[in-house]
Amino acid sequence: MKMAAPVLLYDNDCEFCRWALGKVLSWDRGGSIRPVPIESDEGERLLAHLNPAERGRSWHLVGAGGRLYAAGAAFTPLLRLLPGGRLPARLANAAPGLVDCLYFLVADNRSRLGRLITESAKRRADARIAARRSPA
Repeated sequence: MKMAAPVLLYDNDCEFCRWALGKVLSWDRGGSIRPVPIESDEGERLLAHLNPAERGRSWHLVGAGGRLYAAGAAFTPLLRLLPGGRLPARLANAAPGLVDCLYFLVADNRSRLGRLITESAKRRADARIAARRSPA
């Protein structure tokens, strides 16, 4: 039986989030990760057990087995999916508290960081996301 592709849930209203997702999708050359907006019907269904504030506070990875990871805790399983990601995954796994702290440092400043990204970089990220998203 084929397992469902891992799903990376992201804030579609956040320019920085879309740009970062575009970078992940670029790294995921095998196309194993499926991006889904948190705000979509599928995102709402996958995160139904979380309140809206928890949904929007971070990205979320639903692994092929259905396990949900969020914020910094999503880095280790996400990196394991990416080519060359085993070593960074081991490093992230060795310091989960630090990874989570750094994740929220960035996430809490994503509006400011989004303003630093060029329009062309945002367009490239949006095109990568659109190419990878499956029709609803």
